[in-house]
Amino acid sequence: MSATDALTHKRVLTVAIPVVLSNATVPILGAVDTGVVGQMGEAAPIGAVGIGAIALTAMYWLFGFLRMGTAGLTAQAEGAGRKGEVSALLSRGVIIALIAGAAIMILQIPLIWLALQTAPASAEVEGMTREYMRIRIFGAPAAIGIYAVTGWLIGLERTRAVLVVQLWMNGLNILLDLWFVLGLGWGVEGVAIATLIAEWTGLALGLWLCRDALKTPAWKDWPRVFERAQMVAFARVNRDILLRSVMLQGIFMSFVFLGARYGDVTLAANHVLLQFLEITAYSMDGFAIAAETLVGQSMGARSVARVRRAALLTSFWGLISVLITAALFALFGPWIIDLMTTAPDVRLEARNYLPYMIAAPLVGCAAWMLDGIFIGATRSGDMRNMMFISAVIYVVALLVLMPWLGNHGLWLALLISFIARGITLGWKYPSLERAAA
Repeated sequence: MSATDALTHKRVLTVAIPVVLSNATVPILGAVDTGVVGQMGEAAPIGAVGIGAIALTAMYWLFGFLRMGTAGLTAQAEGAGRKGEVSALLSRGVIIALIAGAAIMILQIPLIWLALQTAPASAEVEGMTREYMRIRIFGAPAAIGIYAVTGWLIGLERTRAVLVVQLWMNGLNILLDLWFVLGLGWGVEGVAIATLIAEWTGLALGLWLCRDALKTPAWKDWPRVFERAQMVAFARVNRDILLRSVMLQGIFMSFVFLGARYGDVTLAANHVLLQFLEITAYSMDGFAIAAETLVGQSMGARSVARVRRAALLTSFWGLISVLITAALFALFGPWIIDLMTTAPDVRLEARNYLPYMIAAPLVGCAAWMLDGIFIGATRSGDMRNMMFISAVIYVVALLVLMPWLGNHGLWLALLISFIARGITLGWKYPSLERAAA
């Protein structure tokens, strides 16, 4: 579809629905990871997978700027008709991803030590977490490389290809989870090995789906790929997104680690409920990604009217998505909890905090949609600054609410951070439109 074609509800859904479907497999994978170790009937394995997965996701997502930055820059290059730069962006992103992943593998010993020092869990949970991370960290280059590949595909509205990659990765991961853990009895290590295999095969498939980039010689025109002006622009956008991601991951990591101080049962319950939060984010992320693509292309075409229409259309569908998600959580939340763990104490504890998961889609909608809009416009400086303000508000909420309400205060602080992100980014939106003129 041409970047200058009409912006319609149908076009938004054409971009968003494959992403919604592909994202739906991610929380399903998280639920299966939790569920298969939950069948062991103990809280410790659930907590170990939770801490290990969160720690590695945080490390990798520090490089999530490659997904977001590549998507925005590719969309703008496509909107401006710069085909050579579109191909060069793929090479640029993948090379940086492989270097970053190799660095994480080399530094794995201090990184794993740091993750375990940060999480004050029991000795049993820490031992299982260490084994899980030692295996999974060898997938770092692939996991980060997939960010660059999917960002490039998203910028070109090729979300069906993203769906194919995610279905392969997460489908294979789930099958291997069931085989390795329930069939072979490998426990937490089996979950890690399944993910490692899925990540490397997923990167290989993603690169094959990008093979049409090879038709333009610019993909291997190394002076162009590393052209100073383009590298500076790439670095500026991605630096700001990196800083924003550090702060965002700091919020989520602190949530997990602060929850650990309330014991293994509460840690496990929080991890179970975080799967609800992932379902929320991923269900509407398709519409946020549609905003990245369509707002980015409209910025490249220098059209304020198209930018505004893209933002409004995608946000409309994002709102519909969160209303449906909140209703489903209200109706089926207890059943989902029971499906993910057989431990009676963890089930009971998770039910106590379920109302926060019903509220999360509603209070987080503006933040998630505006993230997509600002990524597409490559307004990464605004994203960085507003994230800083939101992080400060989160810390203040923690200091006030946790001593008073305990784990309830921890959940409330997290939701408050969502609200702060939505309000602050909304305040900066008018300047985004002015930049498109």
